[in-house]
Amino acid sequence: MGVRLQDVAEHAGVSMKTVSNVVRNYEHVSVATRERVQQAIDELGYRPNMMGRRLATGRTGLLALAFSSVTVPYFAELSRAVSAAAGGLGYRVLLEETDGTLEGERAVITSSESGMVDGILFQPSMMSSVEISRHRGDVPIVILGEGAAPLPFDRVMIDNVAAAYDATRHLLSLGRRRIGFAGHEPGELSATSVQRLAGYQQALEEHGIRPDPGMLFPSAEISASGAVHGVGSGLDAGVRIDGLMCRDDLAAIGALRALSERGFAIPDDVAVTGWDNIELSRVMYPSITSVAPDLDGLARRAVEMLIERMGGYSGIGRHELVDYELLVRESAPAA
Repeated sequence: MGVRLQDVAEHAGVSMKTVSNVVRNYEHVSVATRERVQQAIDELGYRPNMMGRRLATGRTGLLALAFSSVTVPYFAELSRAVSAAAGGLGYRVLLEETDGTLEGERAVITSSESGMVDGILFQPSMMSSVEISRHRGDVPIVILGEGAAPLPFDRVMIDNVAAAYDATRHLLSLGRRRIGFAGHEPGELSATSVQRLAGYQQALEEHGIRPDPGMLFPSAEISASGAVHGVGSGLDAGVRIDGLMCRDDLAAIGALRALSERGFAIPDDVAVTGWDNIELSRVMYPSITSVAPDLDGLARRAVEMLIERMGGYSGIGRHELVDYELLVRESAPAA
């Protein structure tokens, strides 16, 4: 038999209620008692029974974080931030991949998760607002990112238009005038690409530069290798640029390779910006100037909203923005 709550209580010399309060991260437990119970839990290898916990409290203590793929570095870093934020409030996080498909996203927000998690943090890429509303089950949901968000749902994101404007304006401040955009989809654009292209265009037009569709470098897939091919194909076709704003850091990494393979010096010939501030962007040579969302702030606010919904809050959706900054590095250093 597994280790029981009663075993932990006897080992720590406290009541079963005290052990339960520690497991549920109840705040009114003294530090000394909490440490003694935690030591007993560690020594005995106790693991709470989620089904029993749900029967007793109506909660499992689990939240789901759903996004397209763990292979995308941004989502790996988002997962870390969400796990830290949830852990600080007594919850653990279950990761759910949707594979970026409509079917995968529908599966996340239907009743299939009922009974397993208390709430869902969901970054959609395919579902429309209408579909999200239609397929919603009984589990509270908070939307992350730039995708569809129905009015009744809470959503946390950064201002993508403003951030793209700032990144493009930075390139303009370096004297660059032939500024391309790389990494968007070749066909139907995602909400992310739409907003970032809007900020890019706004900055160009405010500086008297007419946006040129011929200076857009789409990627067949949102990846570094897709950007290598997309940017390389454009350069081989004769497109000339002196600045490049990339949809994300993966596109920037691919763009750096495509440019280097063709003899362009970074940043002397072409200055490049990325987006997401993933770890690779910080250690690349040259390191990549990147839009850095406040991931910890985003995760913390999203988890707080979700717990409020789980606690019974039923008001209109709160659509909130968190901070970002443009981290200037070697690929587009300050003038």
